[in-house]
Amino acid sequence: MTSRDDHPPIRPLTPADLSACLDLADEHGWGREEHKWRLLLASGTGYGVDAPEDDPVGGLLASVIRTSYAERWHAVGMMLVAGRHQRRGLGLRLMRRVIEDAAGAPLLLTATDQGRPLYERLGFKAVGGITTLRGTFAAPPAGEDGEDAGGVAVRPARAADLPEILAYDLTAFGADRTELLARLPRFADRLLVARTPDGRLAGFGASWPNVSTTSIGPLVADDASVARALLTPLALDTPTPARFDVGDDQPELARWLAARGLKETGRTELMIHGAPAPPGTPARRFAPFSMAHG
Repeated sequence: MTSRDDHPPIRPLTPADLSACLDLADEHGWGREEHKWRLLLASGTGYGVDAPEDDPVGGLLASVIRTSYAERWHAVGMMLVAGRHQRRGLGLRLMRRVIEDAAGAPLLLTATDQGRPLYERLGFKAVGGITTLRGTFAAPPAGEDGEDAGGVAVRPARAADLPEILAYDLTAFGADRTELLARLPRFADRLLVARTPDGRLAGFGASWPNVSTTSIGPLVADDASVARALLTPLALDTPTPARFDVGDDQPELARWLAARGLKETGRTELMIHGAPAPPGTPARRFAPFSMAHG
């Protein structure tokens, strides 16, 4: 007996599927984000649907990546369906599989206006908007970032900092991101830490290359002043325009970034399935690792 929808089967994606994933993303105008896709395929669980043999274009018809944080939370990203096969239930099938494989643990994702109805149908709830800002970052006036940051010292991260970064992030994020963050020193162009005068870790942040922009994230800090102290050297003199994703719960930071030259270029919605609110301490999370990683 055949299945109701007769779609080709869902299969795992591997790093060998990188080119096909880039083609699918390019079709949607997302760009060929090779650096990010390599990380997603290496650190997450990919799901794909291949075009049938009689399809004139071939390649992948659909993709999605689930990144697990010690099986306690899962981030969902890169949900894509080829335009010629949209509205045939492919996205719904993939997302139902992702939810099933999460085994009852909550999931989070960022949704465009186009994708939001699908996620709402599956029980995802919107919990806050995110604004994407891009531009050439202008240095703040001398002394501005240090005046209210408690005298924190910002410097490049060292190998010895990693255990503290992981412990700090666990409290702030609310789930163990060791598998992902351990890859950050090689993934990022810049990885910085902020320490108080007595040596305590007060935050960390990174920036990394992504096609036509330099993405800033993750950015985790005690408060907004420490976040700004980290953000300035991360965003200053980047090889491409800086990109920062700021939540609606950080309006002052959004205004500060606008004053530094970054302009709004997009809006998405943070959505959650299986929990009433994001994990950890959201007030200490100033930027996601990426939209696909949470």
